[in-house]
Amino acid sequence: MPAPRIWLPDLCRLPRLAVVLGVAQLVVLVLALAPGEAGRWSPQRFAVASVFAWWVALTSAVLLCKLRAPLARLGRIGGIAAAWGLPVAVAALGALLVHEIDLGLGYGLSLPAEARGEFIRACALLTALIGAVALRYFYVTDQWQAQVQAQAKAEVQALQARIRPHFLFNSMNTIASLIRRDPATAERAVEDLAELFRAALGAGEGESTLAEELALIEHYLAIERLRLGERLRERWSLPADLPRDMRLPRLILQPLVENAVLHGVARLEQGGEVRIEAALDAGRLRLSVTNPAPPPRERDSVNGHAQESIRQRLAYRFGAKARMTADYRDGYYRCELLLPIET
Repeated sequence: MPAPRIWLPDLCRLPRLAVVLGVAQLVVLVLALAPGEAGRWSPQRFAVASVFAWWVALTSAVLLCKLRAPLARLGRIGGIAAAWGLPVAVAALGALLVHEIDLGLGYGLSLPAEARGEFIRACALLTALIGAVALRYFYVTDQWQAQVQAQAKAEVQALQARIRPHFLFNSMNTIASLIRRDPATAERAVEDLAELFRAALGAGEGESTLAEELALIEHYLAIERLRLGERLRERWSLPADLPRDMRLPRLILQPLVENAVLHGVARLEQGGEVRIEAALDAGRLRLSVTNPAPPPRERDSVNGHAQESIRQRLAYRFGAKARMTADYRDGYYRCELLLPIET
């Protein structure tokens, strides 16, 4: 039988644990600042309440992390009930232990002995409320990330299938015409074409580096120079300290240069210059492709499709920290990527 789909929120990651602990501390702070309660909260009581809240939050998160697969086997309704009830049970048991320890030591940090049930019930109900909100938030976040990932994979698959037949035919015709009169150039063109296809076929498999993406651009431009000749010119502006080993999704830059050639330079009788520039900007990497282009009519759907694919994959890889902009001004089309440099 196929393994059950793990739909419960993933609390095994450190950022998620940090959020859970932060929410627990925020609840304690709100309770301490509540009207009518400020005078009853000494620094000692606040510290004990914080430790108790952290213990409940951390224990619940670890248990939910380790029990994701077993809980998923209970079905959607049973799994939700168990995932929601587990933190409540942890809070109730913890409240009972804390109350008994406090009474035994005589610190008076919890309610009196006759209010044991009230104290346990209050902790359990508060945990039930906060737990339901937190689980719902993490569930929605996981579903959104899964949707973005699926969309990104679909875009990559579409990009792989989008190797233009006319580009392949033109390249092969150019190579065929070079075989007899310039076999060395024909051999290099075959190697460049092979690198492009290798990258396209592996677009959905892992990541590449900035150095590999730049090399892919060189392979593509080498082929297009054979076809366009002097009409295609290029200018590179890359700083010496460029982080060439930076990890990137595959086929992030080459489609932008391809658009610059096909929808810009190739459509101009006099051709033009494609500028590939990079710069470091306050811990971020700025990459841009600029090219002359005719006034935008309705830009080709393929051009927009490639840019949307890149935007989706950057959003999945870097989140909101990545940005992509494109505009046409004074006869030039410019597309820019702004990416965080991860250390």
